[in-house]
Amino acid sequence: MHDQNFFEKVWWVAGQIPYGRVTSYGAIASFLSAGSAARMVGWAMNASHTSRIQIPAHRVVNRSGMLTGKHHFGHPDLMQQLLENEGISVVNDRIVDFKRLFWNPADHLVFPF
Repeated sequence: MHDQNFFEKVWWVAGQIPYGRVTSYGAIASFLSAGSAARMVGWAMNASHTSRIQIPAHRVVNRSGMLTGKHHFGHPDLMQQLLENEGISVVNDRIVDFKRLFWNPADHLVFPF
C-alpha cells in the first residue's frame, strides 16, 4: 500500500520540471523532506498514469542520469523518445550532459504543502 498523499506531492513536483530538463528520484525525495524515499518516488512515477493530470514522469531519472524507469513506459524506447523530443540526448540509457540538464526542485520551488 502506498501513501496517496505522498504520491500526489511527488506528482506535483514532477509537474514543475521544466521542458528539456530532468531531475532525480532522490532530489524529489529530498525536496519533500523524505531523503531516504527515492524508491517510493519511483513507485509514484510508476503510478503516475493514475493521476488526474498528465505527469512528465520521463523527466525523472536516477542520480547518475540513467533511465532506470524506462520499462514502466509500455515500450522500452518510449521514455528515451519523450526525452529526445524535448532535445535531451540519451546514449546507452543515460542522459548526455546530465549535470547541465539537472533541475533541482530545492533550488526552484517552495514547498506548498
